[in-house]
Amino acid sequence: MKLTTKGRYGLRAVLDLAVNNDDDEAVALSQIAERQGISTSYLEQLIAKLRKSGIVQGIRGAQGGYVLAMPAEEISVGDILRALEGDLSPVDCAEINNTDTPCSISDTCVTKYVWKRISDSINDAVDGIMLSDLVAESKRVQAEAGVTEDNNSKQTC
Repeated sequence: MKLTTKGRYGLRAVLDLAVNNDDDEAVALSQIAERQGISTSYLEQLIAKLRKSGIVQGIRGAQGGYVLAMPAEEISVGDILRALEGDLSPVDCAEINNTDTPCSISDTCVTKYVWKRISDSINDAVDGIMLSDLVAESKRVQAEAGVTEDNNSKQTC
């Protein structure tokens, strides 16, 4: 499975938001875009999907921007990636994706067991990593590198 730019940039944006959300103040989209090297217009598209899925919340007004819609401890990497990418299954298989689309060979298909194990492993991995884990790791890496708020241009990779 290969994630698209939506998933990679969106995860970076949410992590940036979580790392830079001091005192629950809203973070401007332009600030995230600048720190992450993502165009503002593309970031707007990603944030719209994240808002729709309840991961981020928009705040209007002069001090407006975006905040996490729930604590970072309650948001998994899987939640973020599924909001942006959709289903994370490695293949289109009716058995794995639980779709109503019938598969003409499902009764005799043995490879579906391979795809199911891979799909389960992917979902277990991304659901087991919480945004709060990434925030802590980001702060640890920044501290080791001697990065401060004054000399930090990019907070995440």
